[in-house]
Amino acid sequence: MSAQPASETAHIPVNTSGEEVITSEERRAATQYVYAIVENQRGVLHRISGMFRAKGFNITSIAIGGTLAPDIARMTIVPMGDERSLKLLIKQLNKMIDVIEVGSMTHRESIVRELALVKFVTHDNKSRNAILDLSNNLGAKTVDIAKDSLVVEYSAAPEKIDAFIAEASKSGAVSEIVRTGLAALRRGLQ
Repeated sequence: MSAQPASETAHIPVNTSGEEVITSEERRAATQYVYAIVENQRGVLHRISGMFRAKGFNITSIAIGGTLAPDIARMTIVPMGDERSLKLLIKQLNKMIDVIEVGSMTHRESIVRELALVKFVTHDNKSRNAILDLSNNLGAKTVDIAKDSLVVEYSAAPEKIDAFIAEASKSGAVSEIVRTGLAALRRGLQ
């Protein structure tokens, strides 16, 4: 009898009480995004978020929006947890009637964007100009300028938004921030 590759014989280890054992490989933080193609109808987001709550899933971001087809929507979900939790989340989503397709993608193989609106308190022209210059250099857009504040709209990868907020807050205090959550698409035509 010839030896089979480990990938063909791999299974989930079980302890003596019948519970699955989490391996060190599975304990690593999930580094993937989940996408779900769903029917675009009333209550879909509510049913999916209810499943998250019932199964104890923790997510850091969820975004949903229309697609080219008016009866189809696309969700991008950023799960919090390890690889085992990610696999379980995908399995549970696949069981839902409203879900047409579910998959995952890594940061490397996808284009990821988030929109942030950031309100800065600016008490003088020097601080206002510093934030405006930084915004212009990064491709952010100033959407409101008032006597003592300004609002900047920035669409970028989350880490770039974090860096922008940290740098700009040196010139003006951040008064408010609102972020949309991630939207992600796989690169190429895969």
